[in-house]
Amino acid sequence: MRVVVSGGGGFLGSHLCEALLKRGDHVVCLDDWSTASPSNLAHLADHPALEVVETDVSTAVGVTGGVDVVAHLASPASPMDYHRLPLHTLAVGSRGTENMLALAQRNAARVVLASTSEVYGDPLVHPQHEDYWGNVNPVGPRSVYDEAKRFAEALAMAYRHSRGVNVGVVRIFNTYGPRVRPDDGRVVSNFVTQALAGEPLTVYGDGSQTRSFCYVDDLIRGLVAMIDCDEPGPVNLGNPQEHTVAELAELVLRITGSSSAVEYRLLPTDDPTRRRPDITRAQERLGWSPRIPLEEGLRRTVAWFRSPPRQIAVRSLQDTVV
Repeated sequence: MRVVVSGGGGFLGSHLCEALLKRGDHVVCLDDWSTASPSNLAHLADHPALEVVETDVSTAVGVTGGVDVVAHLASPASPMDYHRLPLHTLAVGSRGTENMLALAQRNAARVVLASTSEVYGDPLVHPQHEDYWGNVNPVGPRSVYDEAKRFAEALAMAYRHSRGVNVGVVRIFNTYGPRVRPDDGRVVSNFVTQALAGEPLTVYGDGSQTRSFCYVDDLIRGLVAMIDCDEPGPVNLGNPQEHTVAELAELVLRITGSSSAVEYRLLPTDDPTRRRPDITRAQERLGWSPRIPLEEGLRRTVAWFRSPPRQIAVRSLQDTVV
């Protein structure tokens, strides 16, 4: 198949591009490099079935020729990034999503939207299942990301119901692994980089808040399964094993052998206190469950953080309109 992956140079996007290439698909990677790095695709630089296009999908897609699948992953995803780029986050969730849906419609293609567990906000239902509407502050500091994804889901379903587009929505829970940026600002990358540098691990709140950490290889299997079916979703993709942030800090210190201290700071506004997916729907409809335990995944992630980055050249997309 010919698959267009928006945000294909990012953490998840680069892994998805790699998985699709390995199975024989042709991949068109779109990225504006606002939160991604070309080094994520360095090992694929000479692959004959990979095309890398620099573009902001909220203004221009620039894909010609037939398309079988559209995977829309483009968006700032960490609090640090969407606080830095609030209008861009809203634009890529709204105009960018519509541009990718329109591309799919023109080609009668399957489109998979990467949504997020953040649509549940600070949940009052635990674990979170897909029928839960969430508890989101629409004007809070996290709202630009939460509401961009909620709007993207609504837009995708509108295209499905009114225009017959083959839409699938996945809600991605905390994912970690190789190629996550060292300065990403999320808890796993923070702890690993701090531990390796001998700096204090910064825990926000008292460390009792929970997260469910899914290793990137598991998450990508779920995305590929969603690409290969007609399930509309939404479908939760994440690891249902729940850990406190304090437990994660202890595990990172043990794996890295670091003697770093742990510092406690004020909990950010609207930070979820508990987060855990109900993955029954993914198990039943996609045949998917995560396989890699947290300790094994963290060991792989720490090993990657100790390795040097590489680079790849990309071509610019100029004066192209959808």
